[in-house]
Amino acid sequence: MSKDKDKLKDYHNKRDFDMSPEPRGDQNFSEDELIFVIQKHNAGNLHYDFRLEVDGVLKSWAIPKGPSTNPDDKRLAIPTEDHPIEYAAFEGVIPEDQYGAGEVIVWDMGSYENTSKKEDASFSMETALQKGHITVYLQGKKLEGGYALIRTGSNENSRWLFMKMKDDKADARRNPVSTEPKSVISGKKIEDLKKDKKDD
Repeated sequence: MSKDKDKLKDYHNKRDFDMSPEPRGDQNFSEDELIFVIQKHNAGNLHYDFRLEVDGVLKSWAIPKGPSTNPDDKRLAIPTEDHPIEYAAFEGVIPEDQYGAGEVIVWDMGSYENTSKKEDASFSMETALQKGHITVYLQGKKLEGGYALIRTGSNENSRWLFMKMKDDKADARRNPVSTEPKSVISGKKIEDLKKDKKDD
């Protein structure tokens, strides 16, 4: 089994791809830029899945309240299983009897730069993940600027905090989660997918 396929073991074990439209993760991607994606996911409880491309997969966190552009907001971020790179473009409805059942849209996406460091020493994303202190510069369609992910405990199952860093892209007056509900790919809202599902 390849290294990337091994990372996706939990992802594969949770899904029946004969039933779910989600991508298996069979393709190998070679991107010039590292990508990030934020998917709005109505899986019983509405939340936002923040994903960063790291070493061939999408490292993922569920953010119940969604991202903020206000540096004073500290959002809970719950680690979830690694997802395949192809998942960055996934939109659709996961069937009711499948893991994560519900509607998914691509709320934001773009490229990112790893800015993780301590004093003058820069860290790779893998090292930053291990240390539990990640900083990135996002260049998305909705979110831009520096963001931090900070682990709140010492073990791998600890929860994290996701927050906007203080820079020229910070804006305490903006609330993109409520004012910008549409997909950056299809222009659809979660409610549109719900309606499409009822019409089928």
